[in-house]
Amino acid sequence: MNELNEVRFGNDFIALKDNLVKTSILPKNSKELDREINFQENVVTEGAVYAKKIEIDNGPVEFKGAVFASTELHMKNDAKESIIFRKAVGSADSIICLLMTGRAIFGADISSPNVKLKNCFVAGSIFGTEIHLENTVVLGGVFASKSLSMNNCIAGTFHAPQVDVGGINNLLYPTAFSVEPLNVIPGSELYSIALADLGSLFKNETEKENMGKIRIDISSDTQRTVLLDNDGSTILINSYSVADRVLVADMVDFEKMENHFLITAASLGSQILKNYTLQKQNGEKSDELTLENISSFFFKILSGEIQIRNLEGNISFDDLKKVFS
Repeated sequence: MNELNEVRFGNDFIALKDNLVKTSILPKNSKELDREINFQENVVTEGAVYAKKIEIDNGPVEFKGAVFASTELHMKNDAKESIIFRKAVGSADSIICLLMTGRAIFGADISSPNVKLKNCFVAGSIFGTEIHLENTVVLGGVFASKSLSMNNCIAGTFHAPQVDVGGINNLLYPTAFSVEPLNVIPGSELYSIALADLGSLFKNETEKENMGKIRIDISSDTQRTVLLDNDGSTILINSYSVADRVLVADMVDFEKMENHFLITAASLGSQILKNYTLQKQNGEKSDELTLENISSFFFKILSGEIQIRNLEGNISFDDLKKVFS
């Protein structure tokens, strides 16, 4: 890999292959504002990157600084190997990453009016106008000002005026929101895994008692709320929550679940000075809580390789008395 301490290319176009870029790639004059950058393969950039258009042909590519494209950030559908963004990614127009076989990892927030992701892992949240997600994991929230489409995804929560749901989707938090009623494709399912024992599953151990996933029934687990603004205007919100059915939650020791360690370690990403592990029951250490290992774990849940059991609703009165007495 050739080391580049200072980028000095033509004003209009930069092509990078087998390069380690030690500096930021930022415009130094008005002509360079319209510059396009093509990452062909085997490239690491240690500083921030700005361009009119950013295109990624293939990995491995790693961005250690923030990335912004004034028009489009695009990854080719057949891109393979690892594509990793360690910090925030933004575009004034669109971010398109519809990978067929490869995977991309975003270690922080994504912000763009038009976001389309397939086979991607996002450790932060997504902010946009129109968002389309397929076979994608978002540990934070997905917030669209116009429309959201989710197909076989894991997300922390979501909020959008219009939401289309297809396939099997999981929520890391108990509640999600939309303005219009949720549009669910027949045969699709929505689960809350807020009470799933993700820590034990990450360590390849048996899930603890009174933990698991809960199916969200759109017909019975939806609550319509009218919010009143200061100027007298009203906003109708539909919330989808299993909180009213989670009596067992009061019997769960959330610290022992260790879910927060997985989410925090991934979301902090490059800000953590060392890699941490979870301790197994036999005293051994789990795999390190790196962005790559955590993303691989959630993709195994997404593919069905790791199965989360259903939360059993049967609780004895003796157990209840121990908790509430």
